[in-house]
Amino acid sequence: MEIRFREFNPFDVWIWVEFSTVPSYMEQQYIEEVFDSWFYLGKLGGFNAENLQVTDTGIDISYLEYKVESADDSLMALMHNMGEFEYQGTWGRCWFDLGTSDAIALDVLINALLRLSQEYVEIQQLIIGGENEDWPLQKHDRAVFDSSANEIYE
Repeated sequence: MEIRFREFNPFDVWIWVEFSTVPSYMEQQYIEEVFDSWFYLGKLGGFNAENLQVTDTGIDISYLEYKVESADDSLMALMHNMGEFEYQGTWGRCWFDLGTSDAIALDVLINALLRLSQEYVEIQQLIIGGENEDWPLQKHDRAVFDSSANEIYE
């Protein structure tokens, strides 16, 4: 699976998936479940790089004293919105407003899709951001910021 990044605005980003063949209904369910799960974790603040107490501890986490108050003191890192997954031929895409979630969210998604591609649904490439020339974008109705003007929609 090839992974590419194009122009990226976390408040208005399309994530593109190219499959090796037109995905079956079951394959579509697999991919949508990964994206839905990823989004729900993000909506709940799961991708907050300011609070990585377990990771920062290292490999020996026996009897770790987790400090909930430290988690409460960090800035919220929440995803805001997700569009419907769309398909056209061997391509799939989904729109996101990643809000203030941290870049660790993208690493988690990439890791999950790498495994999914190896085990269940062959993915040729994952593209984060930008636009495909043969599948034009429209301004998403749930976007908070216009990526071309950086203005808040009324």
